[in-house]
Amino acid sequence: MTRPTQRSVVLMFPGTGAQHPRMAAGLYRREPVFTAAVDAVLGELGAEGEAVRADWLADVPAVPLEADARSAPLLFAVDYAVGRLVESWGVRPAAYVGHSMGEFAAATLAGVFRLEDAVRLLWDRVERQRATPVGGMTAVAAARHEVAGYLGAGVVVGAVNGPRHTVLSGPEAPLRAVEERLASDGRTFRRLATRTPYHSPALAPLVPGGAALVAGMPLSAPRTRLYSAYTAGPLREREALAPAFWAAQPTAPVLFWQTLDRVLRDDDRLLVEAGPSHSLSVLARSHPAVRSGGSTVAATLPPRAQGPRADRLSLRALRAWLRAEGALPVPPGPGHSGTLPVELPLS
Repeated sequence: MTRPTQRSVVLMFPGTGAQHPRMAAGLYRREPVFTAAVDAVLGELGAEGEAVRADWLADVPAVPLEADARSAPLLFAVDYAVGRLVESWGVRPAAYVGHSMGEFAAATLAGVFRLEDAVRLLWDRVERQRATPVGGMTAVAAARHEVAGYLGAGVVVGAVNGPRHTVLSGPEAPLRAVEERLASDGRTFRRLATRTPYHSPALAPLVPGGAALVAGMPLSAPRTRLYSAYTAGPLREREALAPAFWAAQPTAPVLFWQTLDRVLRDDDRLLVEAGPSHSLSVLARSHPAVRSGGSTVAATLPPRAQGPRADRLSLRALRAWLRAEGALPVPPGPGHSGTLPVELPLS
């Protein structure tokens, strides 16, 4: 018998920039629930999904993971599959929170979208992005107000990830000019692994078509609390059911720090990063509520590709941590991670 936990579980889903070659590949064909969920996502893409899977598992992919046609479906698939896997152990999250693409995966797990509709919208965005300007995103070690003088010519604040962690987004030439100014001013910055200026006006052409597509989809209020990083609070039913809310996300800034602050203000939490990399874990560990010990953080996977065994060891460590915290009520059987609870269908 496990001791009851005083801290509720929140699954955090990373977004663009968290992807890396062979992320979570060590779980594929070894963890049945994870494998089935990845296959369910990629299966919706037909032959293209087969190509995505081949590049994901290849030592040298034919199409690099930085390409939208690979990073978007793979990041969504891994986030979604890791969420399914953790829940298959018997974990019942009190809430979800996602960053960029991660919010889309969270909304699918929460039942706002059917899986097939989520994948259709995701791929529609990938195809429409082919016609948008090449650009990127640059993380700057500065507060939002400190980067105000660098904005303009299409360069905007794409995300606020921490008190001194702001991401700029925009078309390539203006963004590179901003990076030159940052360098000359002695600012610390890093270009993220994407050639698309997410969360900027450059993606405005995606919005009308996306709204029309979502308008034809059956949407539902989230069955588990979902904190939106676009509103910095729990997603309300009217927002969940509004096509315009989802269609505008490619152009809207991600307010992750403000959202995390609300998540941690509402309760003491066991924060679990359900996806590749440690990007959200690192941010969460710097929050006062975590530093004080009221809430705590763990990641599902290694921070970068370290081989299949490292993926499995990291997952095993997470499972042991959840059990020690009283959040894993029934130990899984030997050799597998369990099966999906019947009340949580795949789509």
